[in-house]
Amino acid sequence: MNGTVLDGLRDQLRGQLITPVDPDYDTARAVFNGMIDKHPAGIVRVAQVADVIVGVNFARENSLPLAIRGGGHSAPGFGTWDDALVLDFVNRTGVRVDPASGTARAEAGTTWADFNHATHAFGLASTGGIVGSTGIAGLTLGGGIGYLTRKFGLACDNLISADVVTADGKFVTASAEQNEDLFWALRGGGGNFGVVTSFEYQLHPVDMVHVGVVIYGAEHTPAVARFYRDYIADAPEEFGAFLGFHQGPPVPFLPEEWHGKPVCVVVGMWTGDPAEGESRWAPFLGAAPVAGSLITPMPYPALNVAFDELNPKGMQGYWKANFLSELNDGAISAHADHGATVTSVHTAVHVYPIDGAAGRVAPEDTAFVHRGMKFAPVIATQWQDPADNEANIAWARSYAEALRPHSAAGGYINFMDAEDQGRIGDNYGVNYQRLVDVKRKYDPGNLFRINQNIKPD
Repeated sequence: MNGTVLDGLRDQLRGQLITPVDPDYDTARAVFNGMIDKHPAGIVRVAQVADVIVGVNFARENSLPLAIRGGGHSAPGFGTWDDALVLDFVNRTGVRVDPASGTARAEAGTTWADFNHATHAFGLASTGGIVGSTGIAGLTLGGGIGYLTRKFGLACDNLISADVVTADGKFVTASAEQNEDLFWALRGGGGNFGVVTSFEYQLHPVDMVHVGVVIYGAEHTPAVARFYRDYIADAPEEFGAFLGFHQGPPVPFLPEEWHGKPVCVVVGMWTGDPAEGESRWAPFLGAAPVAGSLITPMPYPALNVAFDELNPKGMQGYWKANFLSELNDGAISAHADHGATVTSVHTAVHVYPIDGAAGRVAPEDTAFVHRGMKFAPVIATQWQDPADNEANIAWARSYAEALRPHSAAGGYINFMDAEDQGRIGDNYGVNYQRLVDVKRKYDPGNLFRINQNIKPD
């Protein structure tokens, strides 16, 4: 891209334009996954919606790839691209809470740590991610799984409206009353349809929660997993917890002898009557011998950021995922075999429950179609040394293949890697053609294609 042309773009912006000649270019082009090493033509640090309109028009008129970066957590690194124009919302993190209506509007660069901090001041929350540094934008647009899913549905189920800049540079609002087709597609269809500049969410009373982190040796995986499966099936929706496989983290309540060793974990929270918190978690202490545990009241935002230190920016990363209609014995066996060989303390294999409120939404009501699934596993492989890339990627692929016979054809797009584009039809199932139709209407030229892409033809 000619520098003079980019100078013309700079003159139209309120925000900062960073190009390869600028000293902070390497910092600005970096995303969360350290494996991604892209060199965009320019990075626009958005100051206001007008910058988004200018950036969209500029990319379209100059046939530039356009990458959108909210929190930058995309495992495939879709928040950047070679020779692209990047719209970076890192400076747009405002959250306005309306306690009277129980709603909040948040800008597209907001992380869940930002959002939860703002809403917790009013004793309110909405379904968000497991890690605080995850951006609200990508998580919500892909569906949005979190601790509150069983009680309040996915993040996208709590979306009331979205402000969007479309491929033709127009600013629109999508809601149940305005641009309903776009609103439907945004709730699970990813960033295929426009640049969302702000999100309005329904909030719910959530303040102090009773947190549980129970850690067992990996050899007890079959017993723990079966107990978890049976317990969660009958548990009230106020109980939100995942089954996981890690190396023992260096936390005070886990004896040092377990640090770095393969472990099976159950992590989550009880949001019901505080007096019931201990009793809701007590059964897990008898499911198998416990290596370490923490069961205590905690502010909801504190749980959301509790594991952020194990997920620092710049790690090498590679993800795989499939949905499970049930956590059957075959899937448990696959987890027992592969979970015992977790590759680093930063790797997280989690099995998230997506029943309850999320399962009561009809598949055709939002773009997120897999409402009949009970669990959403993710193999989030992360490590430090690039020399270990090949081994870690092979491990994740092997793990995913072991789970495949027990899995649905589609998976959760937020957990997909770049090589999973061929699964896009399965990921959206019966909703796929409708999404193609919406894509054709709002982005016929496929300007928004750096994503799990829905093509307009």
